[in-house]
Amino acid sequence: METIINYFETIPSLHRSLILVGGLTFFWLLEGAVPLFRFKYHKWKHAVPNIFFTFTTIIINFALAFLLLKAADWVIANDFGIINWLPEMPLALYVLLGVLLMDFIGAYLAHYIEHKVKPLWMIHLVHHTDHKVDTTTANRHHPLESLIRYAFTLVGVIIIGAPIGIVMLYQSMSLVATQFSHANIKLPKKVDHFISYILVSPDMHKIHHHYVLPYTDSNYGNIFSIWDRLFGTYMKMDREKLVYGVDVFPDEVKNGNVMELLKQPFQEYQKPTILPEEK
Repeated sequence: METIINYFETIPSLHRSLILVGGLTFFWLLEGAVPLFRFKYHKWKHAVPNIFFTFTTIIINFALAFLLLKAADWVIANDFGIINWLPEMPLALYVLLGVLLMDFIGAYLAHYIEHKVKPLWMIHLVHHTDHKVDTTTANRHHPLESLIRYAFTLVGVIIIGAPIGIVMLYQSMSLVATQFSHANIKLPKKVDHFISYILVSPDMHKIHHHYVLPYTDSNYGNIFSIWDRLFGTYMKMDREKLVYGVDVFPDEVKNGNVMELLKQPFQEYQKPTILPEEK
C-alpha cells in the first residue's frame, strides 16, 4: 500500500492521461462487443460534445490542481481533518477511509445537492441530456459543473484531511469508475447486481439516467454504492425499460450540440414529471 500511495503522490501527468485514454478506449471497445443497447447512432459524432466537455474538465482541474496540493499539504502539516484525528491505524485502513470519505463529499454529496438545488440542477442538466449514454458520457459536464465538483473535492480534502497521495488515488479511481458505470455494456444481471453491493455497477447507474422521476433522483453514487444504500437513495428497475435523457428537455438535436449545451444552464427551469405509478 505504501508503494501505491508513494506512486500517486507524484503521479506524472502523462500517467493520468493514460488512465483517462486507456479507460475510455477499453470501455469503448467493450461496448462494441457486449452492448446493453444497440444504438442506431454515429458513435464518433455522438462523442464529439462529450469529449469536448472532457477536455474542459481536464483544463479546469489542471489549472486549479495547485489548490488541491496546497490544501493536502496544509492538512498534513497541521494534523487536520477526520482521518488525522482518528487513532493510529494500519495504512491500508487509513487509505480506504480517505478514499471512501472523498467519494462521499467530493462525489455523492455534490451530486445529491446538484439534483436538489434548482440552479445547480440546470448546470448538471448537461450531463443528463445525453440520449445515448455510453462511456463518453462519464465526463460530459458543463464547465460550471466542473468548478462545482472541484470545489466539493477541495472542501473534502480539508474536512477529511486527505494527503495528496489519497487525493490522486481517489481521482484516478473515480475516473475509471465513471467510465465503467456509464459504459453501454451488458453484464449478466446477477454479476451486475453482485457488483452493486459494493461498487456502482453499470445497471445501477443507468437507472439514474432514466428520463423521469423518481429514478433521476436516485443512485447518486460514484465509486461506492454504500452511500445510496445508507441514505435511502438506492433504486432498482428493469434495464430493458430504460429511456435516457430528461423528459422536459427532449430535443436530441440541441442536446447534442456543444453551443446549445453551453447555454443549457441558463434556460428557464422546468419542473420534471413523475411516472403516474410513482405518484
